[in-house]
Amino acid sequence: MALEQIAYLDGDTALTGWIARPVGAARGAVLVLPTIMNANPPMERRAAMLADAGFIAMIADFYGDPVRDFEHSMQLAGALRASVDVYRSRLRAALEALTGQPDAQGLQAAAIGYCMGGQAALELARDGADIVLAASFHGILDTAQPAAPGAVKARILVCHGDADPLVPRTQVTAFWEEMDAAGANWHFHAYSGVKHGFTDPGSDARGLPAIVYDASADRQSWAALTGLFAEVF
Repeated sequence: MALEQIAYLDGDTALTGWIARPVGAARGAVLVLPTIMNANPPMERRAAMLADAGFIAMIADFYGDPVRDFEHSMQLAGALRASVDVYRSRLRAALEALTGQPDAQGLQAAAIGYCMGGQAALELARDGADIVLAASFHGILDTAQPAAPGAVKARILVCHGDADPLVPRTQVTAFWEEMDAAGANWHFHAYSGVKHGFTDPGSDARGLPAIVYDASADRQSWAALTGLFAEVF
């Protein structure tokens, strides 16, 4: 499926979104928040899967600059996340670009994300964004600004590899406590022995012990998402 390129802004920062549209009227709108590497083929695949399921989906742009390599992505991400207000503004701009599309008018919206994008989806929820679901796949769970009581409007889905060294159990339990304190409606799926990057079949090729594809966790986490979609849309 060919994705449509759109331009949008966060203040003075020019950004590029990539949209996949369904055949016929959309069930809802889904913002796809990518990995630290920004829009790439695995994210394009997810957007196409969402369009096939009847959603208008847009891959967000974190940086507005092309990512040269992983080291460069770390620099860009560090600058973006240095201020939680700047970070959340960037995410809200993407959500507004999606929901402002003519064929998304009046539709309920959700945000899903992978790795850094999983954290980003949760940041939108913490910020009280008007979304029905925020879903994180092998995402980072900590935050510089925990959700205030009553702030989270979205239902929350976290799909987490229990052996992910980037998200230790202390971070997991702190997240549970944060969501309880906020009064959020949350689901947490943990997969034993599963590491970071478990939804990307290309993870093993990176040669990093922390990042490993897991076909079962990939299937089960997507089923968890589509099951909640059936409830909220």
